[in-house]
Amino acid sequence: MKVLILNAGSSSQKSCLYEIPDDALLSEAPPPLWEGKVNWTQDRSVAEIEVKTAKGATLHESIYGDSRQAHVTYMLYTLSRGATKVIGQLSEIDVVGHRVVHGGQNYRNSVIINEEVKQAIAKLSNLAPAHNPAALEGIQAIEKSLGDVPQVAVFDTGFHATLPDAAAIYPGPYEWVEQGIRRYGFHGISHQYCSARAAQILGKDLASLRIITCHLGNGCSLAAIKNGRSIDTTMGFTPLDGLMMGSRSGSIDPGIIIHLMRQSEYSAERLDYVLNKASGLRGISGVSSDLPQVIEAIAQGNYRAQLAWDIYVHRLRSGIGSMLASLGGLDVLVFTAGAGEKSAGIRQAACEAFGFLGLKLDPEKNQNKPVDVDIATADSTVRVLVIHTQEDWAIAQQCWHLLKR
Repeated sequence: MKVLILNAGSSSQKSCLYEIPDDALLSEAPPPLWEGKVNWTQDRSVAEIEVKTAKGATLHESIYGDSRQAHVTYMLYTLSRGATKVIGQLSEIDVVGHRVVHGGQNYRNSVIINEEVKQAIAKLSNLAPAHNPAALEGIQAIEKSLGDVPQVAVFDTGFHATLPDAAAIYPGPYEWVEQGIRRYGFHGISHQYCSARAAQILGKDLASLRIITCHLGNGCSLAAIKNGRSIDTTMGFTPLDGLMMGSRSGSIDPGIIIHLMRQSEYSAERLDYVLNKASGLRGISGVSSDLPQVIEAIAQGNYRAQLAWDIYVHRLRSGIGSMLASLGGLDVLVFTAGAGEKSAGIRQAACEAFGFLGLKLDPEKNQNKPVDVDIATADSTVRVLVIHTQEDWAIAQQCWHLLKR
């Protein structure tokens, strides 16, 4: 089965093609046959298209003008044309899977996409304005390029559908519940993949483990996972809640928003920009939303960069502490995504606070660019894993299971 994956972001569209044998065990991710990515400039005037294949062929082009959908369509054409060709024609693709950030209350499992599903994704765009519209563009690009090939929506919110009401419902008026205002949680595909992969690496039954997964990319979230199910998470009604992030504030006192609206006449649009684009590491450091650049500024003596690091670490530790309370203990701590996988300093700073649990990090393993390995000492009471998150492969697995079923 040839499975094409589209993973839409606010400023990028990543894609890859897997070939999965009919008798596959689906345990470890195989390398994709082909990988493509479109990066758009901030004003959307230029699209940078990058393609590579498992055999080493590459393509890098800049396209000016035209629509996002046209850029994605062009990227898909490189599957069957030119030096990056890996299939004879696009019709060889059996199914296309899409990461959809917000599925609301009605979409808890992966589904075959039809008009009703597309309308629901569109309706939920106001809750994930940077992602759901981009996912729809990808769906439309596939319809244009591949016709009626089956398309599957895999929802980032789906894994967190198991949150108990006490964790999911906000303490506002009960009418909010009836309006669908609740904690949905995000990064669910990554949290689910990493928890299952952790159990596999440790040779343990997933249902026997109390796991905290730390997805620390430009967007950051934690999940408390017990019996293989998400029971608590830091992101909420939208992806703005929870930890300090690259350019998002994370949790703040809602009274600040009321104050700004009254005293500074902030509009909803300005608040949206400030909280989503001009806060977090970028807002505090004044340097960048990218952690390595903040760390570089710290080395040069930049006070605001150091402050950004200190707040980031404080909030990460606090978040892990709250997950500990939800789980009633901890067996495994997982770090994943950009900073989680690449920053030894962040892992060390996070773990130092939990020595009282008997958690002991092996400094040498932590510094040795670990991938899918345990970096705790042999006598640590908590296993600490760095796992390369593979959202695309997790989506491909769900497509395979859905079509086989």
